[in-house]
Amino acid sequence: MPTTPLKNALYRAALPFLSPGPGRHPSLIVSGSPLVDKRGYLNLLRRHHVLGAAAILSAPGRRTLLLSSTDQPRHIAREDTLFRVASITKMATALAALRCVEEKRLGLDEPVQSCLPPACASPALEGVTLRHLLSHTSGLQDPPDLEARLIRAESVPEVLQVAANGSPGQSFRYSNLGFGLIGCILESVLQKNISAAMKEIVFDPLSLEAYMDPSSLDRDRIMPISRILPYRPGQDLQVTPLGERPLSEPDPLRHFGHTAGSMYITAPSLEKLLRCLMRDGAPLLSPSLGKEMKKVQASYGSLSPTLSYGLGLLLIQDPGLSSSRILGHQGFAYGCANGAFWEEETGRMVIFLNGGCSEARSGRLGLCNRDLLYWAFRKEMPSWSK
Repeated sequence: MPTTPLKNALYRAALPFLSPGPGRHPSLIVSGSPLVDKRGYLNLLRRHHVLGAAAILSAPGRRTLLLSSTDQPRHIAREDTLFRVASITKMATALAALRCVEEKRLGLDEPVQSCLPPACASPALEGVTLRHLLSHTSGLQDPPDLEARLIRAESVPEVLQVAANGSPGQSFRYSNLGFGLIGCILESVLQKNISAAMKEIVFDPLSLEAYMDPSSLDRDRIMPISRILPYRPGQDLQVTPLGERPLSEPDPLRHFGHTAGSMYITAPSLEKLLRCLMRDGAPLLSPSLGKEMKKVQASYGSLSPTLSYGLGLLLIQDPGLSSSRILGHQGFAYGCANGAFWEEETGRMVIFLNGGCSEARSGRLGLCNRDLLYWAFRKEMPSWSK
């Protein structure tokens, strides 16, 4: 993944020559309202080498579902396809945590160590609150081998020993470990495994087809993910090694690898999740707590001056994309580059889930997401009202 400006430049230079894509004439099924600028969307699929995708464009009174597929490699998108949405999971995790705050099971600004088993005690968590974890201001940094430690089933204290940490509340540092710890907190408070907990307090109340435990899911329904650069034929991923382990019993000492990015969901169900957030969390949250999610808690800084972060929400203030704030989240993992956003003033919505896509960045915003938002909000959707 291109994580520095130099790597990003090299990645973008190699992309046209070394990566598979949807071909000159991508397969595309459009249902609902027809596209005005179909060519523009097909150009996006080609430019970003998208391998199978489900996209939803929605505005008051109008909705379009776009399903694109590829044969080599084979990535078929259907309306009921399940996508592993990576960090888009954080929006659902934030809803779950804040619902526990709503029910007085957790405190947003109380130390999280009091909500975890005593065995999780660590100097790295001193002074850290749920607000810090939800806004990436806990000071915790992901160790470079975080995924390997998850697969080895290391405990929270073991990982915290090697994770660098700073003073909580002082600066923004994106942390999957921090968001993963919210899963441990939920298991500890609710006394359920994180899959059952998310189903009970978020997925079922919103009637979502969404899962945190993919171990028993029908593989034919899961969109495989291919990293397009470097591309390795035959190494598509449907379920991660961690996801192969059933979540049977709660284990708040070790279940810190799910709530940061392991949700599987269909595009229409993700649309329902976004609509809940657009309504300030209703019916799961009170308006005041739902609005708290949308407040700026931290800034990405000079690398991405148009980006800030709320509680589980990415906030975009970019006049080049929209005169309104754009809220939502993006998700990168194993080669996918997903996005789910809405425009605050108008309620117009853009969802984009795929099985492989360019991971190039514009600052910290995925270039595929930036181009898609520009196309949707500046070109396609304005023509709908004409």
